[in-house]
Amino acid sequence: MKEVEDAIRESLLDGRLPCKRAFDLASERDLSPLDVHRAADEADTRISRCQLGLFGFEDLGGKRLVHRLPKLPESLEGRIREALIDGRLPCATAWRIAKEQALPRFLIGCACETLEVRIAPCQLGCF
Repeated sequence: MKEVEDAIRESLLDGRLPCKRAFDLASERDLSPLDVHRAADEADTRISRCQLGLFGFEDLGGKRLVHRLPKLPESLEGRIREALIDGRLPCATAWRIAKEQALPRFLIGCACETLEVRIAPCQLGCF
């Protein structure tokens, strides 16, 4: 894991590991995202800039960037609601919906905020 911890240190932005870079490292090193998060924890490094906009944006003026949207297409609302597990939308499913709908992941986070749907669990294990 030392090698991964070194790669994490080289990838820091404002002292934290951005979510996207954590996934890039997992892919580059044939690791699971959870393994990268564990290595980050061992390196005393926090994950930042969630791709769904849920956390890690303190350097941009706030912890979260998600916000309520004035309107949601019914098809998107239906897709999110049908994918809920115990009232929550798994992060991996949110990513899949974004891909299916050809939308940025951040907008799925905003859609969930609008619908008052929590996203969990995180693929990196952050929540």
